[in-house]
Amino acid sequence: MYDEDDLDEIRASRDEWEAETRDPTIDRFGERKERFATVSNHAVDDLYTPADVADIDYDEDLGFPGEFPYTRGPYATMYRGRTWTMRQFAGFGTAQETNERFHYLIEHGQTGLSTAFDMPSLMGKDSDDPLSDGEVGKEGVAVDTLRDMEVLFDGIDIADVTTSFTINPSAPVIYAMYVALADQRGVPREEIDGTLQNDMLKEFIAQKEWVIPPEPSLKLVTDTVEFAAQETPKFSPISISGYHIREAGSTAIQELAFTLADGFAYVEDAVDRGLAVDEFAPQLSFFFNSHNSIFEEVAKFRAGRRIYARVMDEWYDAERPESKRLKFHTQTAGQSLTAQQPLNNIVRVTIQALAGVLGGTQSLHTNSYDEALALPGEEAVRVALRSQQIIAEESGAADVIDPLGGSFFVESLTDEIEAETMAYLEEIREMGDGSVRDGVLEGIQQGYFHREIQDASYEYQERVEDGEEVVVGVNKYTMDEDTRPDLLHVSEEVQERQLTRLEEVKAERDEAAVEEALDAVREATENEENVMPALVDAVKAYATMGEIMQVFETQYGQYRETVGLV
Repeated sequence: MYDEDDLDEIRASRDEWEAETRDPTIDRFGERKERFATVSNHAVDDLYTPADVADIDYDEDLGFPGEFPYTRGPYATMYRGRTWTMRQFAGFGTAQETNERFHYLIEHGQTGLSTAFDMPSLMGKDSDDPLSDGEVGKEGVAVDTLRDMEVLFDGIDIADVTTSFTINPSAPVIYAMYVALADQRGVPREEIDGTLQNDMLKEFIAQKEWVIPPEPSLKLVTDTVEFAAQETPKFSPISISGYHIREAGSTAIQELAFTLADGFAYVEDAVDRGLAVDEFAPQLSFFFNSHNSIFEEVAKFRAGRRIYARVMDEWYDAERPESKRLKFHTQTAGQSLTAQQPLNNIVRVTIQALAGVLGGTQSLHTNSYDEALALPGEEAVRVALRSQQIIAEESGAADVIDPLGGSFFVESLTDEIEAETMAYLEEIREMGDGSVRDGVLEGIQQGYFHREIQDASYEYQERVEDGEEVVVGVNKYTMDEDTRPDLLHVSEEVQERQLTRLEEVKAERDEAAVEEALDAVREATENEENVMPALVDAVKAYATMGEIMQVFETQYGQYRETVGLV
């Protein structure tokens, strides 16, 4: 991209600057640190010039927004057309209480919904299961039957709003409930829009919420992908999630590499099912973390788009542009939030949100400043949403497409992250003898991903303990005074109200119809058919989450950790 003679002059000028200007200044005043690095401990130089990006081919490596390889953005106008979807994560207590929070967020300008579920729902247990006692509605909303879904979206036009569901082992059941709700309201299935997290591979890698083993879990994910391609073409049946990989302690590069590996594993499984890649790939979505090192995060997002476009083109023969566009949701880094001086978290979240915007995210959740202490209160939620709105409306960051594109530092860092991410992907592919899917499954079995993340997490914590990594309010600029805000508490009465609703549903439903529907689910699993049509019928009969998941557990067995995972 630069003339070689000009580059030689720049290199010579830099050497002269170092000798005559920089080094004498360092000798006199020193520098703050011996080594400068990102949060992921990726070393950064003091100055970048065209010489650091000499190998970039503009058309091949950058291009223009909305065109291959999408480094500068998946869409031509980006936020000049419309801003990202502001999708705050919400859910606690019963469906009624979360419905009220949904309405509150919509009234304050939120443009998309995102649903958090309680632990029993996440693990496919009913609220009246003995294992659910004390957990109902505590960290998300309790959903046992279609009745809860009806209440959850009362007064909300699901034909007009996009909804995200953060749920994994029991994701097919929640998806079935949403489809059933659309049928019930007369909303054509092809019109419902939203995202199901449904990323079981990352559960075995990082978040560790599972019910059945990896292979049948992957089969159920592919069932939803196939069903969505045929029935709900606007709905993303999977959100391939690096967020939890980063929260578990990975570096930014590990987050990107392991997430893309999971995504390519799902692509391979769907293709093996007989689906054409261009039939389902446009519905795949991704979910990334945005941490404190703003330039590292921007470079990560840009590198991710470039890698995804090239791999989908070269490895999987995708032809449609929509199949090669990496579209993703971003959430600010929960792991970075501190219980000490919680108002400091507003600044952290704003920096992280800005990184997501500068990196070209399609939707964004900003964490609330009190989340290191409890579920977010209304004031904290409002501040988090306002942070996005200020970035969108006041900062100017949304007015220019890829505003950091062309920065010598950002372009160099993008290249470095791409190279190191591809090295991980090739290693995983090699573990699977040429198959990314088999490599991911082998890596899960052997504990490969866990070891990589553990090592990175340990190394980061050592730097915090040594003071090399500063966490304001924790290991520097500390205070003795109590700065805890007012916190949201979920009443113990929530469980009683949820159990009452579940009891009423069971008393009112047609038990013969429920048994017939569950038998159909059982038959679909035994015959290795796509279970989604049977699941939709089962939830319409008001079969419960636990009853349906028990069918899967009986058919596939429960998953236990192997030696490789310990």
